[in-house]
Amino acid sequence: MITDKKILAVTLARGGSKKIPRKNIIDINGKPLLAYTTEIVKESQYVDKHIVSTDDLEIAMIVEECGAELHMRPPLLAQDDTTSAAALMDVVQSNPNYDYVVEVMATNPLKTTEDLDKALEKLYDTGADSVVSVVRIWDHHPSRVKYIKEDKLMDFYPEIPESRRQDLTPAAYVRNGSIYATTVESFLEHEVRLGPDTRPYIMSEENTINIDEPRDLELARIILK
Repeated sequence: MITDKKILAVTLARGGSKKIPRKNIIDINGKPLLAYTTEIVKESQYVDKHIVSTDDLEIAMIVEECGAELHMRPPLLAQDDTTSAAALMDVVQSNPNYDYVVEVMATNPLKTTEDLDKALEKLYDTGADSVVSVVRIWDHHPSRVKYIKEDKLMDFYPEIPESRRQDLTPAAYVRNGSIYATTVESFLEHEVRLGPDTRPYIMSEENTINIDEPRDLELARIILK
């Protein structure tokens, strides 16, 4: 809780990962991926309740071992095309009387409790609708990203010829798959995790990895070791 604001943390852990089967509970250096997130949430000075939403019985058993609260998701909300917002809404509507909801994603085991708490503090201090974690990008700055039209490279965003990456302006950031914090009021009204007034919480590159491909998994194992 931050002063009078009750905070619900939610982690979505569907069982049907395709690129990395059983991704949410795959072993990383002796413990399931999900455990890294439950541990950082457990240490938060602000989170009042942490719920893991899953459709999978094996994941459900690990949730209980990790000490988080379990929410069994209906199969209809565990499909390949189910949005995160829809699965999150299922949890929020089942847990009334919270002021903030923060999705703490399981796919980045490098995030810290400090990252989580500072994102929540920014949501409170700014009075914004939402705060989302981002990381600065360099080589993939929008001015270096192109599309192809009639076999010619075309700009999405004007590029300064022969520019060095440190000279590219304005600085560019991308959501890093770690933290989405929003007021429950905004979430219920707009039904999206990013409300009209969304602010960034800038995370370090060192604390950022989004496990989506098998090589991401191997890199996470090396870094954490």
